[in-house]
Amino acid sequence: MNKTMLSVAAVLAIGVGSAQAADLPAKVYTKAPPVVAFDPWDVAFGGAIMSDYVFRGISQSNQKPSVTAYFEPRYNINPNLQLYVGSSFESISFTNRAAAEVDIYGGIRPTFGPVAFDFGVWGYLYPGGKCADSLIAPGACPLALDTVYVANGNIMKKDVSFYEAYGKVNYTFNDTFSLGATAFYSPNFLNFGTEGTYASVVGKVIVPPTWFGTSGIGAFVSGEFGRQWLGRTDGFYGNIVLPDYNTWNVGLGFTYKVFTLDLRYTDTDLSKGNCQAITSDFGSNGVESNWCGERFTAKLSADVTLQAVK
Repeated sequence: MNKTMLSVAAVLAIGVGSAQAADLPAKVYTKAPPVVAFDPWDVAFGGAIMSDYVFRGISQSNQKPSVTAYFEPRYNINPNLQLYVGSSFESISFTNRAAAEVDIYGGIRPTFGPVAFDFGVWGYLYPGGKCADSLIAPGACPLALDTVYVANGNIMKKDVSFYEAYGKVNYTFNDTFSLGATAFYSPNFLNFGTEGTYASVVGKVIVPPTWFGTSGIGAFVSGEFGRQWLGRTDGFYGNIVLPDYNTWNVGLGFTYKVFTLDLRYTDTDLSKGNCQAITSDFGSNGVESNWCGERFTAKLSADVTLQAVK
C-alpha cells in the first residue's frame, strides 16, 4: 500500500513539474556569442572652407575666405576616457606675411555620465613670417633683409607663435540641449609679451530629427559668449596696455552624413581703434581696423573617424 501511494505521488509530482515547466519561457542554451575585440585606437580627420576665419571675434584672414584641415589620432583607455593628439592648419593673412597657422595640440577627455571634460595644451605656430615695419618710421625690426615693410605705420614681430593650456566642460541635459564652459590661458599671448586669458560659456540646441522626416538632415542652434583678458605688451610694441574685450556668436547649422553647414553671426565690443592695436591690420588706415566688427560667416566642413567608416 505504501509503495503504491509513493508511486502515485511520484507520478503526480512529475506531472505537476512538467506542467509548471511548460508555463515558463523556454531557455535554449547555445554556444556563447563571439567576443568582439575592442579597438582602442581611432583617428578623426576632416577639413572645411569658410568665408572668413574668425578667432574669438577677430578675423584672421583679412575678412577673406580661408581653408582648414585637421588630423587627430585618439586612444580610448576605456569608453569614458580618451587621450588624443592632433594637428591642423588654417590659411591666414597676417601683417608679418606668415604662411599659415599650424596648430599642434594634445590632451585628455574624461566623461562622467552627462558631463564631459577636455583638458590639454594647444600650440599656435605661424611659420614663414617676417618682421613687419613701417616705411614711414623704420627701426622696430633688427634686420632690414628680413623685414616686410607696411605703409600704414603698423609693426608686427616675425614670430607670433604661442601656446595655451585649456580646460572645457560640457553637460548634456538630454538629446536636445547641452551647455558648457571653456577657459584658456597663455603666458605670452600671440608673442605680445603679455599673459592672455579667455573664458566663455557655450550652448547648443539640437533640432528634433523628426522635423526633417527621413531625409537624413539634422540641424542645431548654438552660441557662445566669451571674454578675452590681455595686459601690457613688451618693448617691441611700445609697452602699451592691450584692451580686454567681449565677443559673442550665434549660428544655425545643418548636418548631412559627414557634412556640416554652419551659418553664424559674430561680433565684439572692441572699438576700431582698439581692434587696430590688437591686430596690426596691414590693410587699414593705421588708426582703425574693421577686423573685429560684426559679420556673418558661412563654413562648410566634413568630419570623419576611421571607426565610423569601418
